[in-house]
This record gives sequence, C-alpha cells and structure tokens, in this order.
Amino acid sequence: MNKAIITVVGQDTVGIIARVCTYLSQHNVNVLDISQTIIDGYFNMMMIVDYANADKDFGAMVGNLEDLGDDIGVRIRCQREEIFTKMHRI
Repeated sequence: MNKAIITVVGQDTVGIIARVCTYLSQHNVNVLDISQTIIDGYFNMMMIVDYANADKDFGAMVGNLEDLGDDIGVRIRCQREEIFTKMHRI
C-alpha cells in the first residue's frame, strides 16, 4: 500500500468533493479515509488515499491535483504519508 495525504482548502462551493473524488477514481486511486468540514464558508478536507494502483506516477498526480485545485478555486496539496507524518511529528 502506498498512502498519501491530500488536503483541500478554500472558499466553499458546490462540487469540490465530487471533482476531487472523480479525478482520483479515474486514475485508480483508492480513498481510504476522508474528513471534511466547512468553517465560516471555508471548505477544509483531508483524505488518506492509496495510490499503489494509480495509472500515473506520484509526481504527475500531485501536479494534476494542484491544477484541479486552480480550476475549482481551492488549494490542493498531496504528500506521501511518511513525509506528512515526519513533518507533523511533535
């Protein structure tokens, strides 16, 4: 299993989850866990995904997700789980 953490932050609008999940599904990335909330009109989502069977390499997926975020007006970041964990260790 190759896990990654995807975060999505921005002004809330219709279809954010649908667009992100559609991209992931189209490229054979499995969503393992998802949490989202809206705080005062701002959308926040964190996903744990498995990209082991993805049809794109990790770097291409990261770039595509950033571009998708630009298209829908949010900021999308994707990091390998081990990097995310090391960065957020207390």
